[in-house]
Amino acid sequence: MSAVSSGKGIAAAEAATASGTAFSGGITNPLTKAAVWISERNVGFVVTSIGMAFMLLWAGAFKMTATGAEVIAPLVTHSPLMSWLFKAFGPEVGGAIIGSTEWTAALLYLAGYRWPKAGIVGGIITVGMFFTTSTMLITTPGTTIVVHGIDYMNTLGLFLYKDVIAFGASFYLIGSYGKRAMAAERRSV
Repeated sequence: MSAVSSGKGIAAAEAATASGTAFSGGITNPLTKAAVWISERNVGFVVTSIGMAFMLLWAGAFKMTATGAEVIAPLVTHSPLMSWLFKAFGPEVGGAIIGSTEWTAALLYLAGYRWPKAGIVGGIITVGMFFTTSTMLITTPGTTIVVHGIDYMNTLGLFLYKDVIAFGASFYLIGSYGKRAMAAERRSV
């Protein structure tokens, strides 16, 4: 049994990547080399964290407008988890609260590059946020279209489904910022 198939090689690769030591020496397969290069440079983390922050800033700004609040009103009013917000504050203030929450999470993700625990808090916010919006896929009418007797997600369904992916990305970012926070705490000791 090889070291890789037994899991020892994978553990060594993860340990080398986590410690910052180059692990690409001796690897000849171009696909593996590319994967190691991407891992060593944290490309997934950078793209996910910056992409998430950009999306949250852009979407949050839109929801803070009257038009943005109007667009999300059908989603919010059909959500058992969110309908209270528009009932209590009205669509424009409710939209501004949602948008401000998105901006807060985005700024915490960006601040996490300097202070990793801020990124963790941003991740916690977006886990709650994207869990809530993912449930709208079920609670909002008109998210599917029937073609030949089979339900498929329509444009609205696909729009909401991206929040399921963002929900998972939020957990990934919590873990990534958590690793950075642990490394910072070790350096300060």
